[in-house]
Amino acid sequence: MMKKLEPEGWKAPSGYANGIEAEGRFVFVAGQVGWGADGRMVASDLAAQTRQALRNIASVLACANANVNHIARMTWYVVDIDEYRRERRAIGEAYREIMGDHYPAMTLVQVAGLAEPDARVEIEATAVIPAR
Repeated sequence: MMKKLEPEGWKAPSGYANGIEAEGRFVFVAGQVGWGADGRMVASDLAAQTRQALRNIASVLACANANVNHIARMTWYVVDIDEYRRERRAIGEAYREIMGDHYPAMTLVQVAGLAEPDARVEIEATAVIPAR
């Protein structure tokens, strides 16, 4: 079970939760980029890479009999925050395609670069699977 933590009187966050309370088995997903199973980038644009990175997270979670609804926390690293802002609508569509209306606690950070030179985004996740 997960419970969103939203302090009384605070403006509702847009597209994320301020906090999540959860109990269960933890799954930590390393940073995922927009490459397919063959290790090649699926596209050069941020929205398409985001869609694939989220699919990759879902695939890793499936190995633990979990799904994206178990994600309690995500950290997004982008190489260009202005690109993120420009592509926000397409990124939102990609997000909802994979994540539905599940909005965990999230952080977005611009970084100088990522380990994979062609990556525009890298996303890591922490999931909590409820005790049986």
